[in-house]
Amino acid sequence: PVQILSYIGGVVKVEETDLKSRVGFLHPILSHNISVFINATREQDSGQYMCTVNVVDDSISLQKNIGLINLTVLVPPAAPTCQLHGNAVVGANVTLSCSSKKGKPSPMYQWQREPPTLQVFFPPAQDRARGTLKLTNLSLEMSGVYVCRAENQAGSKNCSIVLEV
Repeated sequence: PVQILSYIGGVVKVEETDLKSRVGFLHPILSHNISVFINATREQDSGQYMCTVNVVDDSISLQKNIGLINLTVLVPPAAPTCQLHGNAVVGANVTLSCSSKKGKPSPMYQWQREPPTLQVFFPPAQDRARGTLKLTNLSLEMSGVYVCRAENQAGSKNCSIVLEV
């Protein structure tokens, strides 16, 4: 464990960590509420945080003066990249792929064909975890704009591709 913040002998001390400029006590210490804040959270702030309270001349029973909390910083998906794999000719098969370089938890992907011929896709044609959409036995009517949405609990981003059969 790395100490990031302490209150000892009436003095608040913020340790030299990458949290130094972003962390502090939420309330004055004398309020007996020792909640802390972290501003401008980053993905690397995720982890387990431990609070230890030791009162001078107080009988301490083992483990009762320690509080643990797990922090997971969610990261919205980065704008995904849409790609076409294969030759878009009548009767052929192609795969559309969609991937985002960032996102915590890992984004899920949803493909749809835009109006005027709105179409939503389901497995096995679409793989939501991998971001792929398999289109088989292409016809001229399958031409259009296909949009992929990458999303997780923190947000969503889109990309699109024009399929010309």
